Amino acid sequence: MSELITAELVDLDLSAATKDAAARSLAERMVAAHRVTDLDGFLADVAAREAQMPTGLDGGIGIPHCRSEHVNAPTLAFGRSAAGIDFGAADGPADLIFLIAAPAGADDDHLTILSGLARRLMAPEFTAALRAGTDPAAVAALIRGEEPVEEPAPEAEGTEPEAGPEPEAVEAAGSVPFRIVAVTSCPTGIAHTYMAAESLAAAGRAEGVEVTVETQGSGGFKKLDPAVIAAADVVIWAHDVEVREKARFRGKPLVDVGVKAGINRPAELIAEARRKAERGEIAAVSEADGGKDSGDGEAGRSGTDHAHFGVRLRTYLMSGVSYMVPFVAAGGLLIALSFAIGGYEIASAKSVADHFVWGEADSWAALLNQIGSAAFAFLVPVLAGYIAYGMADRPALVPGFVGGSIALTVNAGFLGGLVAGLLAGAVVMAIQRVPVHATLRGIMPVLVIPLIASAVVGILMFIVVGKPIASLQNALTDWLNGLSGSNAVILGVVLGLMMCFDMGGPLNKVAYAFAVGGLADPTDGSLKVMAAVMAAGMVPPLAMALATTVRKKLFTKTERENGRAAWVLGASFITEGAIPFAAADPLRVIPSVMAGGAVTGALSMAFGATLRAPHGGVFVVPLIGEPFLYLLAIAAGTLVATALVVLLKGARRAAPDAAGEAGATGSDDSRVTVAA
Repeated sequence: MSELITAELVDLDLSAATKDAAARSLAERMVAAHRVTDLDGFLADVAAREAQMPTGLDGGIGIPHCRSEHVNAPTLAFGRSAAGIDFGAADGPADLIFLIAAPAGADDDHLTILSGLARRLMAPEFTAALRAGTDPAAVAALIRGEEPVEEPAPEAEGTEPEAGPEPEAVEAAGSVPFRIVAVTSCPTGIAHTYMAAESLAAAGRAEGVEVTVETQGSGGFKKLDPAVIAAADVVIWAHDVEVREKARFRGKPLVDVGVKAGINRPAELIAEARRKAERGEIAAVSEADGGKDSGDGEAGRSGTDHAHFGVRLRTYLMSGVSYMVPFVAAGGLLIALSFAIGGYEIASAKSVADHFVWGEADSWAALLNQIGSAAFAFLVPVLAGYIAYGMADRPALVPGFVGGSIALTVNAGFLGGLVAGLLAGAVVMAIQRVPVHATLRGIMPVLVIPLIASAVVGILMFIVVGKPIASLQNALTDWLNGLSGSNAVILGVVLGLMMCFDMGGPLNKVAYAFAVGGLADPTDGSLKVMAAVMAAGMVPPLAMALATTVRKKLFTKTERENGRAAWVLGASFITEGAIPFAAADPLRVIPSVMAGGAVTGALSMAFGATLRAPHGGVFVVPLIGEPFLYLLAIAAGTLVATALVVLLKGARRAAPDAAGEAGATGSDDSRVTVAA
């Protein structure tokens, strides 16, 4: 196995000013060492990983890392910056930068080496030695573990550094230690996973707490002994991907946060774990439970609790929307197919339970329509139920579904479902804060909380808020139906911008959910909105596909391959097909596709195009009102976005040539070498 790091991969005077420039400078050393085969392709993978969560850590450490098919051997490059580089850490810039490159199919030996480095980064004496090193070869040997690390001297003569009691000492004194089991995981499973594990273990030793950690890295994981879990007082999950086999931890108090919280504030997590154990808080854990990124990398409800209110609200709403989308896709496409077979009048056909003829096309159309309508009937209850679930876990599902069903009963529609979900989650959270006797804790989540919360939410929806929301819903419907001229065009522009800004993210989902909500009770205005949203959502991948076709030299080999796939993704209304391009070059790609989406949304509304299907792209053109003008709107937006991205990327490529040798050695982010 080749050495992980050599002297040629160490830069003790890293002059880059931004994290992108730092990654490029260190990656160029990897290319020169023949460890990376495609510079721009590898940097695109690094940027995509960085977009998931900043890789800066407290203590002046930045660890950009990724798995990539452009890496042929596990490699580490190290740079030391005198000025510091912002990698998104809470305590400021990083001066120690580690660029970790793992092959897409790295084996367990490779992962062991990389995880060992990640653990050593949590030792102050190790980072101090890196800051003091003057010889690249010696620093490389230190990182490889071949050079001993000297322990820091005591602060004053005759004193020893403070340390908490060892768990063995506590147990020997006659008391049982406080026991914690933890799971750490991150999207790549290379660095953060193991750093969080080491940080929690070290904090446990300092606090006299027995901490046993299961690291769920991308190379697999070794399960904790069931006896260890059974003996634990509390569980800590520090994760940014789903914890595997969660049911093992049922019946335990749970602290559920993001992986960076496990690295940066382990003592706080242990203190929170003690408090939860003392209060006897038992978490409802099932295989379906999972955390959502709350903006600061913290997952799940516990992490969300510490976020800004706007971040928490977005997380709750996106939870509902994400569970609603499969019902939208299945039900909406079945309805669309029924219209294609039997025409729009098939919606008024008699029940197929009483009238069905196997050989008649209309009977099959009616059957598909009624199955799709049955799926569509769940939209608002599912939305409300899973908004509540995102706020307060499983006990909130019943009152959320009940509130959503009542919203349909009182004609409060999509807005009613949003309010019902938020009400249900808030009521359950309030009930959960009420202290109860230990004998009642077992039945609270399955009986008491659903019973009381459903009654409260039902009363509020039927008597207090239902009718006002229904009036607002009707006013919104009337407004949509009355849209014409410039008002319709402005709405189309706004929806187009939202669909293309984050390409499958929160704003995209809000615009899509707004459009789909109108299909539950379709009107001419709501059908125009659905058409504009789908048209704009097709633009980003189509534009990138066209750009990689007409100006190949502006894109890497990997991007050109992604461009071929983007034709199909765009035609199918899968906006996420443009994400790899946006991750690699957000400042040029995102504004370009937003401009194209705005043009398409505006033209679709101006042309009066309508759409009864919530998905399908060009494959549901027969269901589109004004289909030729609709396709023209998509083509116009795609051309605008393509022209802009080609223009901006072309200007970027020309910048180094105009700057001469100075530009070739500068650290500005605009200096990019583009593979032919």
